Amino acid sequence: MKSPAFLEAGIFATPRRIVESPQPTGAPPAGGVRIVVQSTTDDAADRAAFRAGLLATPATSSPKFFYDPQGSALFTAICELDEYYPTRTEADIFERHRDEIARALPSGAQWIDLGCGDGVKARGWLEPSDARRYVGVDIAGPWLRSALDGLSASLAGGKSRLRNLEVLGVVADFTRPFDLHDVLAERPEMPPVFFYPGSSIGNFVRDDARAFLASVRDHIERHPSQRIGKLMIGIDLVKDRATLRAAYDDAVGVTAAFNRNVLRVANRLLDADFDPAAFAHRAVYDEAFGRIEMQLVSRRAQDVRIGDDVRRFEDGEVIATEYSHKYTIDGFAALLESAGFATGDRLRCWRDRLDWFGVFVTEPA
Repeated sequence: MKSPAFLEAGIFATPRRIVESPQPTGAPPAGGVRIVVQSTTDDAADRAAFRAGLLATPATSSPKFFYDPQGSALFTAICELDEYYPTRTEADIFERHRDEIARALPSGAQWIDLGCGDGVKARGWLEPSDARRYVGVDIAGPWLRSALDGLSASLAGGKSRLRNLEVLGVVADFTRPFDLHDVLAERPEMPPVFFYPGSSIGNFVRDDARAFLASVRDHIERHPSQRIGKLMIGIDLVKDRATLRAAYDDAVGVTAAFNRNVLRVANRLLDADFDPAAFAHRAVYDEAFGRIEMQLVSRRAQDVRIGDDVRRFEDGEVIATEYSHKYTIDGFAALLESAGFATGDRLRCWRDRLDWFGVFVTEPA
């Protein structure tokens, strides 16, 4: 649902936003974690894009602006809701099929955790897959440093082989064209496993999803290891409309508060005067595109000041704040194939008991 992704025309982008001062690369610090800074966010450009989207017709807002401290707390609450199934459903697949999935992955690999956050989802895979290196990739540099220092410290205190695991962080916006070839080539003997859980790819429009997958395939294909690397990715599957709508419009109203919070962020960052109460939350399923669209709907005709500009919102006019695409098994297999990944016997998929979510493992064709 609310996860890192770059959508149409750069309007929808990675959720965390920071201003980062490059950190030195080279030998790991005393804590054992090395950070490589490849790209950082441009705060002024982000604000300009935010403003342009809200002034446009139709109006849009990037999901990255959901995640101020209040928005992040609301999203944490969303993940605990009965209606919001993706987090717990994927976790159930991981638990029930962990050993079988691990056997489908190359041992002794380097794990590339895209949009890693605190790395907790990947943590459960490192020992079963006999991983030798963990590469956490995130745009949020200070958060990445803190998270990986914590991961390294927890591993060092354990009794398993993971206490010797190499931990590396890469500050990069992987939702735009990215290049990890040099980082991965530092360990030519370790095939890469790209890990992208949570159905985050659902935030990409189809063409951008294909381009992203093709880039991952290129990284795996060009890696010098004699063993083939893999992609492991979580996908939210098409299901009944009532379940989908409820996941994005819960009865308690937490998602509505989360969605409207972006207007408070706009007020702070853009010197705007949105009244969040003057906009209603709406989640609709677009059959043509196979996606949920989160919207803010103007409850009345109103003028909103955004910096030096005034934007007129008519009664019922919509601000689109997020897309979340859903796939069938065959539909996502076709997308993988179009991006150069193998299908047939070289594509595996594990599903939950209700067929609501799928975890796919594949390799370059």
